[in-house]
Amino acid sequence: MELKVLLIEDDPSIFEMIQERFEGWQMQVVGPSDFQKVMDYFIEERPHLVIIDIQLPAFDGFHWCREIREVSKVPIVFLSSRDHPMDMVMAMQMGADDFVQKPFNMDVLLAKVQAILRRTYDYVEEQSELTRWNGATVDYAKGVVRFKEKECSLTKNELFILRGLLKHVDKVVSRDELMRMLWDDERFVNDNTLSVNVNRLRLKLEDIGLEDVIITKKGLGYMAVTK
Repeated sequence: MELKVLLIEDDPSIFEMIQERFEGWQMQVVGPSDFQKVMDYFIEERPHLVIIDIQLPAFDGFHWCREIREVSKVPIVFLSSRDHPMDMVMAMQMGADDFVQKPFNMDVLLAKVQAILRRTYDYVEEQSELTRWNGATVDYAKGVVRFKEKECSLTKNELFILRGLLKHVDKVVSRDELMRMLWDDERFVNDNTLSVNVNRLRLKLEDIGLEDVIITKKGLGYMAVTK
């Protein structure tokens, strides 16, 4: 299967550089010709992954991330020359899977994208089962957690974090172990990325009534507990 990447980038030199490198790894890279019609292009192309710059003509990358998340759970990676920590926090809170700052190392970007694609599309069969935990049902195929009459949708990162913790329920899973589980090599991970994802997962679980089910063991890691 050839994987398709939608690259929403208005700098032609960056677009061509990424396109050339990714196509060498059997990934088709496409991009919108009209930056006011990004969603039309997204729906038409049905990409397996989206890479999006924050600063774009007409509407910024945050706008398009929100629009995409309304209709799809496709993995999203942000690119940005802006270095304010809140840009990364906003991106992750909107459901992005990763954030890469410009100027970037092409090997790092490629490694991140390959890891995201691998865990998103290689494990579909594995995630088809349901898991029961504290009276809730975790549906890996649909990416949702149901508790009583409520449910919450999880991003790919949140789902993999929860799955990793539930494989070792009532035991501490270290931050390094979670990062290796998610990204294969923790050298390619910003430590803040994991914290943001865990905190976002906790809030979603709390919203449906699952409070204090993921706890932090200071200096050790995280633990999914049975209550």
